[in-house]
Amino acid sequence: MFRRAGFFLGILVIAGGAYAPLGAQTPADYQGLLTALGRAGDFKDGVLKVNIPRSDLKVTIGQRPAPTPFGFGGWVALTKATGGGEVLMGDLVLTEDEVNPVMSALLENGLEVTALHNHFFWEQPRVFYMHVHGMGSAADLAKRLTPALALIPKPPAAPAGTSPAPAAAAPAGLDTAALAKAIGHDGEQSGPVYKITIGRADLDLREHGAKINARMGLNTWAAFAGTDADAMVAGDVAMLATEVTPVLKALRSNGINIVAIHHHMTGTTPTVFFLHYYGTGPAPKLAAGVRAAVDQLGKHGATH
Repeated sequence: MFRRAGFFLGILVIAGGAYAPLGAQTPADYQGLLTALGRAGDFKDGVLKVNIPRSDLKVTIGQRPAPTPFGFGGWVALTKATGGGEVLMGDLVLTEDEVNPVMSALLENGLEVTALHNHFFWEQPRVFYMHVHGMGSAADLAKRLTPALALIPKPPAAPAGTSPAPAAAAPAGLDTAALAKAIGHDGEQSGPVYKITIGRADLDLREHGAKINARMGLNTWAAFAGTDADAMVAGDVAMLATEVTPVLKALRSNGINIVAIHHHMTGTTPTVFFLHYYGTGPAPKLAAGVRAAVDQLGKHGATH
């Protein structure tokens, strides 16, 4: 485990379409929510994460194919609030034509939209990310989510009798051990994508008593695809206000493009800002740029 300046690096993988089987410890109401939504998910660290991958989309970035796990796996997550009820947060991956119909379906059913933004430049089709928030019982939240999720295409079903997909192999052409060493923590792969996700356990972010952890969206991540000689990286950095400018400088000084700066959550203390980036080039150089940004976290003022 890599630690510095009180900054804990924890990992999870949110890969489009990939999910772990639900264990026996999963609360029964969460099992019911998955059944009601007709979606897969997993329960870990007190959080149910429901996968909403957009593998129906064939996205290119600057005419370069970008696989679903590179940044097109939407999700919603639930965790229990103090005194009962659930806190729901999520990030829905949408095309331009889907944004306003999905937003209306959420708002008309008592859910909140807390952010809408891009993650990329030069992508086709254009893709937007909508953050959703809600409170209530698992059954109630499932009912309120259903109209919006019905507007989002599901991945094509596997033909009957198809064998389960084999375990993902390491991305061809990427030295993933070197990437992990450069950034300071191991990642996991999903098909051609190697992804590292870093929690902010140094921040005690809560809502209605519920701990907002990495699985609820408080995380920094980096996804790599391509080869060591010609890679692309995309990711998100979770920052306090005092960390924004140092992180920007670290990424730009390493030639990584800044795509968006915004919030994902409203009404939380401390306020957390999120920065999306994208870059291409030799994988070691991109990893060094990501590490330079990660090294700015937890060292620029109080973390509350």
